[in-house]
Amino acid sequence: MNDPFLNSVTQIRRAADLLCDSAEKLCLPPEILERIFEPQRLVKVHFPVLMDNGSTRTFLGFRSQHNNARGPYKGGLRFSPEVSESEVKALSSWMTWKCAVADIPFGGGKGGVVVDTKSLSKAEIERLSRAFVRAIADVIGPEKDVPAPDMYTTPEIMDWMVDEYSKITGTDGRACFTGKTIGGGGSEGRTEATGFGGAFVMRELAKRKNLDVANTTVAIQGFGNVGEYFAKKAHEYGFKIVALSNSKGAIHNQGGINPNDKDLWTSGHHKITNDELLELDCDILVPAATENVITGENADKIKAKYIIELANGPLTPAADEILTKKGIIFVPDILANSGGVTVSYFEWYQNMHNEKWTKEDVLAKLEEKLDKAFDDCYQEMQKQNTDMRTASYMLAIKKVVDAMK
Repeated sequence: MNDPFLNSVTQIRRAADLLCDSAEKLCLPPEILERIFEPQRLVKVHFPVLMDNGSTRTFLGFRSQHNNARGPYKGGLRFSPEVSESEVKALSSWMTWKCAVADIPFGGGKGGVVVDTKSLSKAEIERLSRAFVRAIADVIGPEKDVPAPDMYTTPEIMDWMVDEYSKITGTDGRACFTGKTIGGGGSEGRTEATGFGGAFVMRELAKRKNLDVANTTVAIQGFGNVGEYFAKKAHEYGFKIVALSNSKGAIHNQGGINPNDKDLWTSGHHKITNDELLELDCDILVPAATENVITGENADKIKAKYIIELANGPLTPAADEILTKKGIIFVPDILANSGGVTVSYFEWYQNMHNEKWTKEDVLAKLEEKLDKAFDDCYQEMQKQNTDMRTASYMLAIKKVVDAMK
């Protein structure tokens, strides 16, 4: 079984070891290593929620706060049956490094509630959201910890949370949560940010590798919010999308797929499985769904030349090793999907300064940030003669440790 937290520790340890061996000789003492491996705080709460039938159910929730040396903790809240202590610890760690790579003044946080929202009414989901905020209110705040939506949470849920937090604290709580509705203080461009950001990164990779965009084939696993906006921006840039998938299966067409087609899933494209999509002969593979989809078991079957990690943790450390030996370049999640947290930072900044930016402004600022982040990571990869994930972690660790000191 792939434990996401142990995977995250493996990735950090590898980068830390290479920093010690590099020309910079940045050997981290054990007490620093311990502090970047483990979250600074893990909050575990059991809280009651009134159900529609008049009964009360108790739910389990978590908030992992990994590192705040560079600024307030930042990270999503997910409502899922799969939420676990290991998962939120790993995701909070990844957020620390993602914020450092994107060069935004936040640290890493992550949280969630163990719940299947499909079994709840809308009123029950609202009461659950408000009850969870009450349970963690003393550890969050605009300058302390800024949650956001994640799996099975929405801008409307963030609005409910803002309202509850504002009632509890007697303050304007908009800056305590990002990913809100536009009317609730959310930022223009947030919906597109992660997908568009991944496409900005892919475009920069294509430039470095002198790829002929029109003939560069792209297979995208996952067509949720992130995968859809990524696919649409990639199509706009002229990349040739040859496969897409959702939870029900995948479609493949070597002649190209237009992600804007209204009849996308019924238009006669060849039906394949999600596993077959991962193993397609294509130039760029984009896992944009869930973690641990490319492992030591299937990495040998990957034929793509490049991988853009739009999901969090889609490659395991064992897969990294195999793919690196095969000469496959993978752009890590902490860089490729950092568009979301970057625009979350823009939203927080707008709320804190009572400003409102246009979508054009937001996306232009995002593009500038990610172009710079990609360039920094790519140069570090060449300088350290390592894979791009390790190079990105090396850069991020240096920034975080400098702030800790």
